[in-house]
Amino acid sequence: MFGWQNCEAEDVKGAMTLGKERDLKLESYDISENRYRELKYFCKQYREKQSLLGAVTELSSPRFECTGTGNKIVDRTADTALKRVQLQRDIEMIEQAAMEADKEIKQYIISNVVDGIAYEYLQVPTGRRKFYESRKIFFTILSAKKGN
Repeated sequence: MFGWQNCEAEDVKGAMTLGKERDLKLESYDISENRYRELKYFCKQYREKQSLLGAVTELSSPRFECTGTGNKIVDRTADTALKRVQLQRDIEMIEQAAMEADKEIKQYIISNVVDGIAYEYLQVPTGRRKFYESRKIFFTILSAKKGN
């Protein structure tokens, strides 16, 4: 078996992804290796957050809960609303960072950082160098938006 045969795997959409992604070196953008990995895995949760956002719809009235150490009111509607707001905020943060990095290739950046689809399989309407520069800018913008 050739080494390159292990590097690619077909995902559920039929597009090719790289089996082992390399970390970007973004120290010149003031993003450490660990921060980059945090942002990368934040992006990898994008599809999961989209699914959860669609699924989190439970509405109910507040209930009284006795815990033994104190009594409190549990408001599932408020908890659900807060969860939805957080999920929506995270999704929009990724989308907005991609838009600010390069609005013409926003969807390609998202497909790359979220789904791991390699540049070669995206059919990006721009050159490789420009795509990867926009991707670096994306992580810089996302880091600023995400904060600590």
